[in-house]
Amino acid sequence: MVGVESVGVSVEVDVAPGLPGLTMVGLPDTTVRESRDRVRTAIRNCGFPFPADRITVSLAPADIRKVGAAFDLPIALGVLAASGVLPHRLDVPLTVVGGLSLDGTVPAMRGLLPIAISARRQERVLMFPRANTTEACVVDGLRPIPVGSLVEAVRQYVAPEPATRTAPAEPVSEERDGYDLSDVRGQVAGRRALEIAAAGGHHLLMSGPPGAGKTMLARRLPALLPPLDFEDALTVTTVHSVAGLLPPGTGLIRRRPFRAPHHTTSDVALVGGGSVPRPGELSLAHGGVLFLDELPEFSRRVLETLRQPLEQGVVHIARASRTETFPADVMLVAAMNPCPCGYFGTDQRPCTCPAGVVDRYQRRLSGPLRDRFDLSLDLPAVTWADLRSGEAAEPSRQVRTRVEAARRRQIDRQGRLNGRLDGRNSDAWCRLADPLAEQLLGRAVTRFGLSARSVARILRVARTIADIEGVPGVATRHLAEALQFRQADVKPGSHSPGVSGRASVLHS
Repeated sequence: MVGVESVGVSVEVDVAPGLPGLTMVGLPDTTVRESRDRVRTAIRNCGFPFPADRITVSLAPADIRKVGAAFDLPIALGVLAASGVLPHRLDVPLTVVGGLSLDGTVPAMRGLLPIAISARRQERVLMFPRANTTEACVVDGLRPIPVGSLVEAVRQYVAPEPATRTAPAEPVSEERDGYDLSDVRGQVAGRRALEIAAAGGHHLLMSGPPGAGKTMLARRLPALLPPLDFEDALTVTTVHSVAGLLPPGTGLIRRRPFRAPHHTTSDVALVGGGSVPRPGELSLAHGGVLFLDELPEFSRRVLETLRQPLEQGVVHIARASRTETFPADVMLVAAMNPCPCGYFGTDQRPCTCPAGVVDRYQRRLSGPLRDRFDLSLDLPAVTWADLRSGEAAEPSRQVRTRVEAARRRQIDRQGRLNGRLDGRNSDAWCRLADPLAEQLLGRAVTRFGLSARSVARILRVARTIADIEGVPGVATRHLAEALQFRQADVKPGSHSPGVSGRASVLHS
């Protein structure tokens, strides 16, 4: 595995007279070098003779570091073939992958899906661990040979019998997870912001006191999103397979992922990397939602690493030998308190933070990072009347119907979601429909000193609101609502005008 792609490795085995031993060349790491003991023990425990000669194993190409135990099975078959126990088979283009236990069984492995895709592309038969059958059969047209032990692998090597493709298990629907929007009491603005974010693929920042429902809202966002299409589902499943997070028996992942790393997460764990680069939380959330709770508590360095991937939708990890790319097209949802104690500017209880602490807390988020959020709003504390209200809120299924319709309009019109438009496309597809809207936007730019990037994001949000409503043009009411969700443009520490300042612009 190189990133989320697979690279073919030729396993060459030579058995010659000499001092008994097994030498491995081709830049193997420690786990691959340790395979000599696993292979020797597995061959003997399965009843096959292990040659008492000098064995040389070459892994080509030699410039790529070989990592993992998945070379055990091809090395074992190569040793048996080179020692004359097995015949040389040149008629079947065979790819073999899998580890070995000491008793000769072949355990499940991670990262099989991209290997299966590569084998299908090269029209090769794939021998792999039986525990990964459902994962491999996601690939249409693959000729699979699942094996559970070295004995079975030998039998299939002598007379291959590709298995029939089985349909992968259907994923569980979102409603069964218990996270439905009807559970949220009050928070009309928060529910509306969630719908707009889901419809346009926009990043969302929520600020409010403890218990306002920020996390509750964020966890219900995936239920508003449509299932993944086949290509996106294949990419998401591949990333989870490479990371070793694909449960046994899981086929294609159709459900949008939701990742919520803790604020102590390192930058490598968040965006990916390591000596052998692995996908991070950002890539594991590809196609879904990355939720960062207590956003200011994250390290400044960790947060700044998000800026470029959020714009490009991919993560580039450069090493001395090569650069690897991981997908990272996510909806970023973040939540934060207005101050360390959580009660600045609220009526619940007095703020206990010393002077200057609130400003320093707010400034933990840099301006460029705040600017990445298309929607930003303050959530007030939920009132007792809302908590005790027996009125049923709108369920996720109804909101998702509007979200799916809005997304279809965007794809049909411009080929992508509004949240993924760049500056040039924003000018083309997000034009204002009347002069009053132009005047309103001009007053907002003058009053708040909006940057060109902020203006583009406001127009994209307004375009999404119009798409939810199902109208072709962006009207003044759509722009006015979009402006209400740009509190990120108020300088941290000023704490005013906030929403009331927006309202004065709209009222004038």
